[in-house]
Amino acid sequence: MENTTSSIITALGAGSGINTAQLARDLADARFAQRISRLENRSELLETRISAAATLRSQLSSLADALGDRIRTGDLAAKVTIANSSVAVPGVVTGAVPSGSYTLEVEQLAASQTLVSPAYLSAAELVGEGTLTIDFGTVSGGAFTADGDRDPLNITVSATDTLSDVADAINGAGAGLTAYVANGTDGAQIVIKGDDGAANGYTLTGTGTSASGGSAAAGNIDFLNWTPASDAGQLRETAVDALYALDTVALSSASNTLSGLPGGLTLTLNGTNQGTPTTIEFASSTTSINTVMDDFVEALNDVAALVQQSADPLTGELGSDPGARRLKRELAQLASEVIMPNAAAGEPSRLGELGLTTNRDGTFTLDNDRLSETLAASPQGAAAMFTTGLFGVFATMDNLARAMGTSSDPGTLAGSVERYTAQASQISEQLEDITAQQDQLRSQLVAQLSRSERLVTSSQSTLSFLQDQVSILSNSRG
Repeated sequence: MENTTSSIITALGAGSGINTAQLARDLADARFAQRISRLENRSELLETRISAAATLRSQLSSLADALGDRIRTGDLAAKVTIANSSVAVPGVVTGAVPSGSYTLEVEQLAASQTLVSPAYLSAAELVGEGTLTIDFGTVSGGAFTADGDRDPLNITVSATDTLSDVADAINGAGAGLTAYVANGTDGAQIVIKGDDGAANGYTLTGTGTSASGGSAAAGNIDFLNWTPASDAGQLRETAVDALYALDTVALSSASNTLSGLPGGLTLTLNGTNQGTPTTIEFASSTTSINTVMDDFVEALNDVAALVQQSADPLTGELGSDPGARRLKRELAQLASEVIMPNAAAGEPSRLGELGLTTNRDGTFTLDNDRLSETLAASPQGAAAMFTTGLFGVFATMDNLARAMGTSSDPGTLAGSVERYTAQASQISEQLEDITAQQDQLRSQLVAQLSRSERLVTSSQSTLSFLQDQVSILSNSRG
């Protein structure tokens, strides 16, 4: 609009020749220039503070994450080996600090009961109307002992149900059984498998409309009947427990996946070695702790340097920031803080006992002699400080990183970011309001100046007329 007005005035060659649109723009800009400059400077400062606080928070979180990774899967992860890897795959529960060695001898692996039915012509052959009852318990030799605490599974079979339909019904019952139809050389046979463990055996009993009463054939529901006493080759595998000995102590398990073992040891059994025990051992973490403490102190110094720079009361972007000041205090007391409140008497409980030393300028150094003394006197106690449990080095740094990342707390770095972001948003809104006010003022000034320009033009026209009249009168008298 301003450009159009200016163009018209210029094209007419009228008035004083002043570009009223540009003049209006300059006047409107000058009116708000000081406020805009002040708000833009404030916005730039807030963005700098947001960046500084976010960078500090990110660096602290990265330190905690890296430490956690080294404990879980890196050089601080508990390392367990087994001499005969064909017998079992060993592991360690997260947070455990295992030590020593164990012997393992596996006599028998846990297995599930597998039944294969007599043959049918096809998977689409009708099974026969009735009820197929599956009782659960223990199969031993020719005997079956029902589990009184486990309800039987009743599969209702309609007159139109096929062998595939029965397999689907077993699978859908959620009773720990799986079934499928195998089309073998003898015909279609339903294969039923249970869970591992001796208590997960089962029998099949067909009753109802199509039951034969003694001479079952395909099409009679009792053609699927099975008990260990009547077995004619349908039982292909018996449900049994795993039998093993740990340090010569005889043990059993319904599963080949073993937990609850000493020292946080876990085992997945995959073979037998009766008569030839194998050895399970844990590697020492002493060397790894030395390396990790070196890296930990270096990473802490990176954070401390950034804190010192950002939180400097005179030159720092976060000189008066409560989150930065809190982090500075937390780091200052890190070496003396008790991070293992559950440590036994005489066991290390502070980072200072791992050699961490705080300097007067807020930086850190590692006292290798102190660390060596602790590792020599209490290797297990030192190792216990490097787990992903509730206490220890990782928990301390992780808790600090999480606390600094709590945006609802105004005394944290995340709280500062939240506050500065809100203030920056308010400034953006204020700048938008000022822009609207500038546009309004500019329009008003253009209208006012245009009216003035028309008055000047009119005055110039009148003056020109008068001058012409004077000139005419003068000429007529001469």
